[in-house]
Amino acid sequence: MLTTQDFQQARLTRDPRFDGRFFIAVKSTGIFCRPICPAKLPREENVEYFTLAQQAMLAGYRPCLRCRPDSAPHSHAWNGVDTTVNRALSLLSENLHLSMTSIAEKLGISDRYLRQLFIQHIGLSPKQYQVYEQILFAKQLLQHTQLPIEHVADAAGFNDARRLQYNMQRVMRRTPKELRIKPSNDMQPIVIPLAYRPPYNWPHLRDFLARRAILGTESIEQNSYARNFTLGGSKGHFHALHQPDKNRFQVTLTLDDLTQLKPALNNIRRILDVDADSTTIDNQIQQSGLDPKLITPGIRIPGIWDTFEAGCRAILGQQISVTAAINLVTKLVANLGETIPDGLSQEIGLTHYFPTPEAVAHSDLSFLGMPNSRRETLRRFAAFYTQHPDAPPAEWLAIKGIGPWTIAYANLRGQSHADIWLNSDLVIKKQLTLHAIDADKVSPWRSYLTFTLWSQA
Repeated sequence: MLTTQDFQQARLTRDPRFDGRFFIAVKSTGIFCRPICPAKLPREENVEYFTLAQQAMLAGYRPCLRCRPDSAPHSHAWNGVDTTVNRALSLLSENLHLSMTSIAEKLGISDRYLRQLFIQHIGLSPKQYQVYEQILFAKQLLQHTQLPIEHVADAAGFNDARRLQYNMQRVMRRTPKELRIKPSNDMQPIVIPLAYRPPYNWPHLRDFLARRAILGTESIEQNSYARNFTLGGSKGHFHALHQPDKNRFQVTLTLDDLTQLKPALNNIRRILDVDADSTTIDNQIQQSGLDPKLITPGIRIPGIWDTFEAGCRAILGQQISVTAAINLVTKLVANLGETIPDGLSQEIGLTHYFPTPEAVAHSDLSFLGMPNSRRETLRRFAAFYTQHPDAPPAEWLAIKGIGPWTIAYANLRGQSHADIWLNSDLVIKKQLTLHAIDADKVSPWRSYLTFTLWSQA
């Protein structure tokens, strides 16, 4: 837990490792900033600290137009509060179009209880949090993209430009046009930065993804990662260019349904694991007893686009090498994945989307060279997923042929859970014979220990 002294030191040194973990509000100007803001440092008696941008906005502060708090890495400052609040914050951040009733139903609680939890733990109501999240996202789009204001309003969940303008003026005392930096343009792609807190071990994440890249769906280069995707019925493509000198990725994205823009960006953040607090995680890994020389600062969790794809990869990869597994996945995509129109595929250099659960469930999968029992497992899994797309991976255990390792892998890479310890994995077992490690001391960051040991192999 950060103390006031930590806030003060990070502010004075503009330490990028604390970017997004807290915000600095200046009483004399009514503006709040990121710790890395290049503006002249205010006196300590003139500042106030907040762990969430939304809390600063509730207190009447406006986000800085220079350092753009909306572009900061997301913070897990709320960790340790009620688990339901954690889930609610994720749902509100990822689904700007959901009503409070829908959020409460997904959590299995009443609207009234949801409000009580938020007031108790966060200090503002769920609706206030969602509106501030919508405003911050709209501000980010206005200042980083050329999307017309009407499209920005739609993407941010305001439905129309008048509602966006009303809320923007009420909270920020500026109109959307006043925040616009670039002239509007109906054309995509959207170009937007995703910042991270250093250190960031890009070579590890890049090489891990490159070895498992699906031909025609993913592309890995020296400083970038790109892929096609489907999300909520829409289709898209993104290209993430690593810019280490700016501690960020520059993401270029096309999407045929802008209401899915926020979920798409959140998923890209997860795949690249830009919100991890590497300094804290690396310090925790050192407590395991692993030789410090083997700990590479800034290791991240290389994500997979969704849990269905993660489940397919895990099933196809059972008891075979990584190379053999990715060959099977590539065949699956080439045979069952929807093809991209020729013009677009030539432009982005990719040809297929990952197949839908329905396509896999209705295929005999005879083109896959593997035991029939594993083909049937994949078909049963796809059929289950079509009926229960929101079921947590733990429920997959009811499917014949799926065991704990597959569940753990899907949680690790399909949902990017931070505390997955794959000690049943053959590579990890071998590493444990070479190193005396107490993995429990690394909790709740054992996923990063898993990847650290994989990297040693």
